[in-house]
Amino acid sequence: MIRTQYRELYCSSPRYWGGLAALAFIILVGLGAAFYMEHNGHFVTGMSNQIVWGLPHVFAIFLIVAASGALNVASIGSVFGGPMYKPLGRFSGLLSIGLLAGGLVVLLLDLGRPDRLIVAITTYNFKSIFAWNIILYTGFFTIVGLYLWAMMDRKFEQFKRPIGFAAFFWRLALTTGTGSIFGFLVAREAYDAAIMAPMFIIMSFSYGLAFFIITLMAAYWWADRSIGDLRLAKLKNLLGVFVGAVLYFALVYHLTNLYITQHHGVERFILLDGGIYTNMFWIGQVVIGGIIPLFLLYSPAFASSRFAIAVASLLVLIGGFFQIYVIVIGGQAFPMNLFPGKEVLESSFFDGVVAAYSPSLAEALLGIAGVAVSMALVAIGARMLRVLPESLEDPADGECV
Repeated sequence: MIRTQYRELYCSSPRYWGGLAALAFIILVGLGAAFYMEHNGHFVTGMSNQIVWGLPHVFAIFLIVAASGALNVASIGSVFGGPMYKPLGRFSGLLSIGLLAGGLVVLLLDLGRPDRLIVAITTYNFKSIFAWNIILYTGFFTIVGLYLWAMMDRKFEQFKRPIGFAAFFWRLALTTGTGSIFGFLVAREAYDAAIMAPMFIIMSFSYGLAFFIITLMAAYWWADRSIGDLRLAKLKNLLGVFVGAVLYFALVYHLTNLYITQHHGVERFILLDGGIYTNMFWIGQVVIGGIIPLFLLYSPAFASSRFAIAVASLLVLIGGFFQIYVIVIGGQAFPMNLFPGKEVLESSFFDGVVAAYSPSLAEALLGIAGVAVSMALVAIGARMLRVLPESLEDPADGECV
């Protein structure tokens, strides 16, 4: 039995400090954008009475969903007993905490009054899915923190498996809560679907693993450490399964809506007549985020290419971002049917009109800063804590892992 040796990310090269400085600069720019929006009001953004969740919400939901999926590697290792994944559990936990923190930072700064979080923490309306999500987010930080502690401290190693089970089910509940935000909004035809919750779960698996692969390869490149081909092959094959599952759930979602006559209008809008949203769906979500990554991951021509794995992971994240954008923004842009099944006189107040939305530069900078916060937390955490194995070389023949 080979005991894995963990070591902090001791790295004094310009690659590490230059990357950290770039992340710090992006965060400062994002804070400036948040101050600009808070000081001048949200009229300086592209949001309106029709589009109340803008680009920062897309970034926030994207990071929160990915945070749940990033913990999947740790769950496979400690809960399901996957030996090739066990050495990666600590880094998986750190990455999930960093992604959730980055997403929540964007969400809070986009509210205009971050201090209102105190009200959300101290006053609960248990009929609101948003109130439930506050509990899920804070519980996630607590459980994953304990999970990391159990994995890193040998005196508490006996608690690693039960805490791992708790973290596994809690992250499923967290992603279910995030998906249910949309599934419970019956006023929006694009959201009103029970499949939203399980679809968000499989989306989290895909985005989280893509983030994990990219950050793991970057960390070992920074530290001049090696990763074995067999371990990377297992990760890329698992990513391919998740990417295919996301495409499957998207297919089921749209086929279900096409079966329901009431939803034909919103389906035509997303699939055919939605302009930018239709392009994002077919080109961004399906082609860039699905078909091309599957080709790169499973084509024999790229079987031994690490560059292809990195590109496929990046494309999965780009396609996932487009998918969240279409769900969040496209779902709001389609006009609401205020009186289903009734013929009403339309007013001049945007009745039956597709809402326009053009994200501002400040919104984009705030969202990008959230990603930078996540990556900075991971980089600093990996330098301070022993979360990365000394080596991830493949075991020799006859060796146990």
